Amino acid sequence: MKPELFDQAALTLPALPRDAGGPVFRAPWEAQAFAMTLALHERGAFSWSEWGEALSEAIAEAGRAGDADTGEHYYRHWLTALERIAARKGLVTESLLRQRRDEWEVAARRTPHGQPIHL
Repeated sequence: MKPELFDQAALTLPALPRDAGGPVFRAPWEAQAFAMTLALHERGAFSWSEWGEALSEAIAEAGRAGDADTGEHYYRHWLTALERIAARKGLVTESLLRQRRDEWEVAARRTPHGQPIHL
């Protein structure tokens, strides 16, 4: 995401997590996943309790698989929960998610290190 778009998103999403140094995301995709979740909730795609349940399930599953829960992978769990709840609600199909993951892997392999990945 271009910095000016990120700043615009921060202005239009007042609940965007920030600290004294600015947004609290390690990478643009984390902010995008956060923003997509808020947008889907605001459109009535799912309730906060449904979202909380989905995120808790993803975090618990990662813990059972050995994730040390240091917070380093929090937005990976967030994305897992978002994909799952979107599929359960019929917002996206499993096959489309699989296709996009495959496209992402191909694009990532052909992108030089440090450059943005474009699908």
